[in-house]
Amino acid sequence: QVELVESGGGLVQAGGSLRLSCVASRSIFNFNTMAWHRQAPGKKRELVALMPNGGTTNYTNSVKGRFTISRDNAKNTVYLQMNSLTPEDTAVYYCNGRSRWTNSDYWGQGTRVTVSS
Repeated sequence: QVELVESGGGLVQAGGSLRLSCVASRSIFNFNTMAWHRQAPGKKRELVALMPNGGTTNYTNSVKGRFTISRDNAKNTVYLQMNSLTPEDTAVYYCNGRSRWTNSDYWGQGTRVTVSS
């Protein structure tokens, strides 16, 4: 069983930055894609950033130019650097990996980000 563990959330003022981390219990080469999703209170979970293995990263429009997804293969870790945060970014952020072997989705437990105005 693969585990994904997020960290790095917290409370930050508008305009500030946070970096989220997602550590996988196995090599992230086991995943075709790694992604960050978020779910704001009362809203559906949405895709924030997607990183295909060897492909081009994609971002939802609202975070383009502010968020950056990256990976450190040696550490089995995926990051989400979030800059110029706004209260609209307040949500629980989830790490997601899709297995290259089974196409199953794996999820972390989530890390909460709160942006105050």
